Amino acid sequence: MAQNDLLKIGNQLCHPLYSTTNTLMRLYKPLLASLNITYPQYLILMVLWEEDGINMNAVSERTYFDSGTLTPLIKKLKQKGFIQIEVNKADRRNKILFLTPKGQRLKTSANAVPKSLMCFVPFSKEDTLNYMRMTRRLHKALLDVEDKAGVIRHLP
Repeated sequence: MAQNDLLKIGNQLCHPLYSTTNTLMRLYKPLLASLNITYPQYLILMVLWEEDGINMNAVSERTYFDSGTLTPLIKKLKQKGFIQIEVNKADRRNKILFLTPKGQRLKTSANAVPKSLMCFVPFSKEDTLNYMRMTRRLHKALLDVEDKAGVIRHLP
């Protein structure tokens, strides 16, 4: 690639990823609004639907939210009645998150979200799975670069 081409927007890996993510978020928004949740709240709930009764650090690791992002999201989910927070008796700093019955029931309605979204994806199931694998591989590689460079990620 010529030196003059380095800063062309069409030659950047980040731009199509960023633009695609923004478009996906716009498609998710009305689907999740009908459930009274935002996309970041949806991610937290998906973690809890997989494994209920886990601590905030585990949720942070699986969502990649730092504590400054996670704490207000958890607070809002609690206010909406989807989760409850219990303090670990052995370590009072350790907060355990549990779905409420309302949060558990929400999973049934949320099952329609990925199905609805997949209607918009113009790939075969195999291509979609391959894209997800490649994206995860890229994410892991970039996290490894951060670690090797000593970049501090704000995860617990």
